[in-house]
Amino acid sequence: MPQGVLVFAEQVDETFRKIAFEAVSEGRRLADTIGQTVTAVVLGSGVEGIAGELGKYGADKILVGDDPALADYTTAVYTNVLFDIVKDNDPSILLFGASSQGKDLSAQLGARLGVGLAMDCNGLKLDGEKLIATRPMYGGKVLAEVTLEGTPQMAAIRPNVMEITEVAKVGDVEKVDANIGVIKAQVVEKKLETVSKVDLTEADVVVSGGRGMGGSDYTLLEELAEILGGTVGASRAAVDEGWRPHSDQVGQTGKVVSPNLYIACGISGAIQHLAGMGASKYIVAINKDPEAPIFKKADYGIVEDLFEAIPAIIAELKRLKG
Repeated sequence: MPQGVLVFAEQVDETFRKIAFEAVSEGRRLADTIGQTVTAVVLGSGVEGIAGELGKYGADKILVGDDPALADYTTAVYTNVLFDIVKDNDPSILLFGASSQGKDLSAQLGARLGVGLAMDCNGLKLDGEKLIATRPMYGGKVLAEVTLEGTPQMAAIRPNVMEITEVAKVGDVEKVDANIGVIKAQVVEKKLETVSKVDLTEADVVVSGGRGMGGSDYTLLEELAEILGGTVGASRAAVDEGWRPHSDQVGQTGKVVSPNLYIACGISGAIQHLAGMGASKYIVAINKDPEAPIFKKADYGIVEDLFEAIPAIIAELKRLKG
């Protein structure tokens, strides 16, 4: 009989991503509801040394697949290894973070297991041992509660939504065999974009620019983001113009973000963009058009030319910081 909560804890370059701690913390909360255990899974190369950190967030046990073949994330390899781990442990619930990697891996694994998957969840609860997931639909216009067929019940949680809670457990680390399986594709080259210091999906503050920026000079937004400890995003219009890379795009066809503070600069507020940032805790809109749709979504609005407003905001922030 399936038992317990299994959590995939994502890491990059031997450092856990913030979403890993969110997922383990949420797994702990669910497990405590039904009196079961939490097992975290870490895959990579040279990751055995960091695995024990997950015990601080509620993992009773940490399974480590440590193999040179897992140094770079590839869908087929990670799916093969994780599939065997899931079959061996037979969890009732399987959690992922809804990062780019988490979405890719959970979808592939769900298909392999033949079970349902709730993606981009901003809430999870249990009815007995039945998992009920809350997720946005129709571009974030409605929230739906969904249940899942089959076991394990799989869900991928939206970054920056679930609370990180330290609930120290033993966190026993156990190394498992990494069954790579037959792989028909291999990584031949890797190119990394280092535009932002903080990943958009994990940033607490996002400052985004749209068509109103008028060009590729985002110096003002980068300065504001740096002062606030955040990162810079962009609307699809700005990306289509070639002003920012696609990795910066926020929206339905870009990245879904949910920071504590989202500052939209020169962004009109098309529904596709709102779908990517509508779950932000606080939204500030800066636009010289008072009729821009973004103001209907914003908590605070500034009707002003962004090239006048942002320097004033930066100057005041610098003054407040001394």
